[in-house]
Amino acid sequence: MTLRLLEAAHAIRLVPAGGSVALKPNLVIAGTPESGATTHAGVLSGCIAYFRDHGVTDISVIEGSWVGDDTLRAMRRAGYDKVCEQYNVPFFDLKKDAVQPVKTAIGSIDICRRALDAGLLVNLPVLKGHCQTVMTCALKNLKGCLPDREKRRFHTLGLQKPIAALGAALKPRLTVVDSICGDLDFEEGGTPVQTNRMYLGEDAVQLDAYGRALMGLTAEEVPYIELAERYGGGSTAWSPEDVIELNAPRDAAAYPRPSGIVAGLTKNVHQNQACSACFAALVRVLHATRCGQGENIYIGQGWQGQTLEGLGIGKCCRGAKECVMGCPPTAEAIAKRLEELRWG
Repeated sequence: MTLRLLEAAHAIRLVPAGGSVALKPNLVIAGTPESGATTHAGVLSGCIAYFRDHGVTDISVIEGSWVGDDTLRAMRRAGYDKVCEQYNVPFFDLKKDAVQPVKTAIGSIDICRRALDAGLLVNLPVLKGHCQTVMTCALKNLKGCLPDREKRRFHTLGLQKPIAALGAALKPRLTVVDSICGDLDFEEGGTPVQTNRMYLGEDAVQLDAYGRALMGLTAEEVPYIELAERYGGGSTAWSPEDVIELNAPRDAAAYPRPSGIVAGLTKNVHQNQACSACFAALVRVLHATRCGQGENIYIGQGWQGQTLEGLGIGKCCRGAKECVMGCPPTAEAIAKRLEELRWG
């Protein structure tokens, strides 16, 4: 599927003469592609094979997992170590990369140099749900091109504006979307929805607007896409005439809308600038145990220094009556504390 898309789009024309290609997949956690969490290894190998067959010799894979997880562990879990070994392509952990401050619509953002310096940056996101931004795809996947301290700061800024500003500042010239079996509710995966769909384009904003429509979401539910357009990241406009279909299986099931399960699980969670890793650990426990329903739970950097009645998640909420310490705390530690409190 990846090779057919790249050939049809004549993607090699986007590589500057003698330029490099950096492939940026989605490795948010050490999860498997089949769970709906990460980019399939076949998408990665398809890109490498295509550009190598067209004469590109400087190809690399770059990524930084979210705060609290190890990038190299995540790449092995997704099978990227075997792909990189097969094609003799280096993998660079962006958590260890040098950064460069870049002026954006909301101020300076530190961006990893390998993403900025690539001749062609190829964005390889998964179209899936997200527990805080409802949806994640091309624009939000670029957050992996930031150091951990900047990822944390994005949460203090509310995610929407910084995601949009980053998309306008970094602007990958090619995005290949893995929409094969993304989890429509949760970025960590676990409840994948099989659609067997992939698509590519050159405007990340337009691709996100298209993906949002596929998921049945509204602009009000995913506002960072319109913000990215306002900041100069691209255009949200698309029409059926803009889509060139390589095939259109008539018997494919309609693309379902997210179930809203995360919203239901977290209706009593008071989230204030929570980092994704911390919030996701809590959601994972609530989903697995169905504990904590009806009780006040606090999470996020915005609660630092405050006295809270209820359970605090992470060291930012140490002022709570009860607290699970850690940055981020593990799902195991959260589950154990809920069990001790008998919040079932």
